[in-house]
Amino acid sequence: MFGAENVIVVDLGYGDAGKGTVVDHLCAASPVHAVVRFNGGAQAAHNVVAVDGRHHTFAQLGSGTFTPGVRTHLSRFVLVDPLALAAEADHLRRIGVGDALDRLTVDGDALLTTPYHRAAGRARERARGADRHGSCGMGVGETAAYALAHEDAPRAGDCRSPARLRRRLAAVRDRYRDAFPGAAEDVPDVDDCVAAFTAFGERVRVVGGGHMRTLLAGGPVVFEGAQGVLLDEWHGFHPYTTWSTTTFGNAEALLREAGGGAARLGVVRAYATRHGPGPFVTEDAALTRGLPEPHNGTGPWQGPFRAGHLDAVALRYAREVTGGMDGVAVTHLDVAGARPDLRVCRAYRIGDATVRRLAPNPAGRLDLQEDLTCRLLAARPVYAPLGRPEEAVEEAAGAPVVLRSFGPTAADKRVAAAV
Repeated sequence: MFGAENVIVVDLGYGDAGKGTVVDHLCAASPVHAVVRFNGGAQAAHNVVAVDGRHHTFAQLGSGTFTPGVRTHLSRFVLVDPLALAAEADHLRRIGVGDALDRLTVDGDALLTTPYHRAAGRARERARGADRHGSCGMGVGETAAYALAHEDAPRAGDCRSPARLRRRLAAVRDRYRDAFPGAAEDVPDVDDCVAAFTAFGERVRVVGGGHMRTLLAGGPVVFEGAQGVLLDEWHGFHPYTTWSTTTFGNAEALLREAGGGAARLGVVRAYATRHGPGPFVTEDAALTRGLPEPHNGTGPWQGPFRAGHLDAVALRYAREVTGGMDGVAVTHLDVAGARPDLRVCRAYRIGDATVRRLAPNPAGRLDLQEDLTCRLLAARPVYAPLGRPEEAVEEAAGAPVVLRSFGPTAADKRVAAAV
């Protein structure tokens, strides 16, 4: 589809737009050397269905792994959970992909998510009571926050140094116990964690930052983002955000360092969704009840999966905060084709004002993002007929629709144009 170009795939909404199925298609349709993950961690859930019906939810491994030979690289921006990664590889092995870890490389500077981070994150979310932020319960936010506060945060390279790893894991455990003395969640012994993490370090190839040049020299690379732009740590609607940069920024930083470039591909559903709490101006309870969602549901940490109408205001905002894109992939067009009641939100009514544009916050001030969140929670949608979803998307995104998806497999994709 994209010839010899590298491609960065980013979700333009709240996540769950179909990044995994788009990446799977890109890897199946033309030669791709590797998939590089450039944000997030084990909380990602990119569902891919193979043409033969096999299904896997990709969290840390690249969503191109069903295609033989396609490698995965976890960059330094990924928060690596060795235990979750082992479980993911085990499921792939059970459905016939036995070499996923053989095709994996991990940057030694990538932060490690541990059982202590997971327990701390869940304890913190429980303490919020009715004001939960919608954590995935995987400890990713706690991992990022811990690293900002402590220079001895464990990293993937520590898995090759058991003594240093033990010191750092013990420090995380002790700080967790001090912060949450009454926490109900049991955590494993440090020595057990050291054994598991050092086994991970022996099983996978841990590399330095220069490995990106090697990957780019091997052939086209797909950079796979996690979560969505509207959840971005700087531009999302705080506090219902992720501890991660979800725009094209991390991928382009890696490319600059390696002397490469890439096309920007945004992904959006033909209708809107959100998993968990937070502003969702176009939410429609009837759509939530009536739209099929085989791989997403209510979870104990995130909360319910919600559906609504296409939001052109939010899509224009995503376009502005990312700096635009070269093309867009529109997914779930099969669902949209079966729902003539779908609409597009062209503007918001907030109080007596009609709002067609949400102004970006270039300074990344959280107080301004919190104010925007309050305004969105009070906003009402101004709808128009949807018509052809691709036309509404192109107008709001300011980029051509280059890929249409009418189902979950690579065979359900239709190429519209070249980026």
